[in-house]
Amino acid sequence: MTKMSAGMKLAVVAFAVMLAGCETKPPPAPPAAPPPAPVATPAPSIVPGSAEDLRVNVGDTVHFDYNKSAVLEGDKATLQRQATWLAKYPSVRVTIEGNCDERGTREYNLALGARRANAVKEYLNSLGVSAARIDTISYGKERPICSESTESCWAQNRRAVTVIASGASS
Repeated sequence: MTKMSAGMKLAVVAFAVMLAGCETKPPPAPPAAPPPAPVATPAPSIVPGSAEDLRVNVGDTVHFDYNKSAVLEGDKATLQRQATWLAKYPSVRVTIEGNCDERGTREYNLALGARRANAVKEYLNSLGVSAARIDTISYGKERPICSESTESCWAQNRRAVTVIASGASS
């Protein structure tokens, strides 16, 4: 029995050493406090009737299909908002800038840009905006907003932009 007691003792000691070598999980850490909320800096006020008001709150740009000058259905809502805005600010005069992508000759793109600007003018006129308040100009491919030679970039450049020529609030 003594031998068994010594073997038992040895097993108990080995088991105790083995248990002592195992790591125990530390208690879970208390949840970290959430980071402080960023302080929102108020956006500067947009002056009603200003160029920024037109650009931000109404929309100043419409786009066109490749080699086309017809106003797209999806852009008619933007032009409706422009007409409403222009009715609210009758002293404002605008210029419609027609633009094209880089493909095609300079002459072709100047003519296409003019057709695009005139299409926007005619649409605004059909919504009640006096033609006397709207000038047009074509920049052809001379004023790209994106300079990569990709379809998505070209699509951004096929546009007409309404800019305030005079009479805006500042």
